[in-house]
Amino acid sequence: MSAPAASGNQLGAYLKDRRARLDPAALGLPLSRRRTPGLRREEVAQRANVSATWYTWLEQGRGGAPSADVLDRIADALMLTEVEREHLFLIALGRLPDVKYRGSEDVTPRLQRVLDALELSPALIKTSTWDIVAWNRAAVAVLADYGALPAAQRNLLRMFFLSTAVRQKNPDWASVARFAVAAFRADVARAGATESVQSLVDELRERSPEFDAMWRENDVRSGYGNSAKILRHPRIGLIALEYSTFAVDGRPDLALMVYNPATPEDAEKIRQLVKP
Repeated sequence: MSAPAASGNQLGAYLKDRRARLDPAALGLPLSRRRTPGLRREEVAQRANVSATWYTWLEQGRGGAPSADVLDRIADALMLTEVEREHLFLIALGRLPDVKYRGSEDVTPRLQRVLDALELSPALIKTSTWDIVAWNRAAVAVLADYGALPAAQRNLLRMFFLSTAVRQKNPDWASVARFAVAAFRADVARAGATESVQSLVDELRERSPEFDAMWRENDVRSGYGNSAKILRHPRIGLIALEYSTFAVDGRPDLALMVYNPATPEDAEKIRQLVKP
């Protein structure tokens, strides 16, 4: 069934505009005999592995509704951002693209500065698979020294079940652990990363009977929102924290976790830990 004319025209205009923004030289394509900016239609078609004639019809609003697979290939060919890809799917199919886990890159210096500005609030940035990719000084002082760990070991779920120090800091470890397993399961499913974490899950099930039992419960919980947390720190005793989790704008693969001291007394305890 063909897409409605208005939708087809909107899709065609969007494809044409994105095509015109690409730099042929950056993609190793010849610059000669180009009358308009950007790539030619047949070049986009070749990059997307679709018929040049059909792609031309699509830009002209008469190609019919493409499949999700073809639309994904066109998005890759046009080097669309995640937001642009979502917009392409919305105007072409009336829905968002299927979840596809793409992994994470390092955080930007701007995000790191946001963390560093939170002097007395431990804060970190985690991926959809709960790998920790950035943290601030307060997080090192209160939670764990993530920089001392190999990158492959900086996973919140792994640390929660395999680190004795993390277990000792959580007075209500079993309850928090059960919540963590349910939230982790929901997060990786939402991100389409279930297969990507299978080796981690297998390892934890083998090394931790407690994790194995909790995983077999198949519970899911939202890991976002606001809640309270009590930690037992080896130097300053109990610390009450209020934690919130936020999505990172433009980075659906990342989440910002902030632990604010619950009282002025808790803030002073953290100040003692982070002071030079």
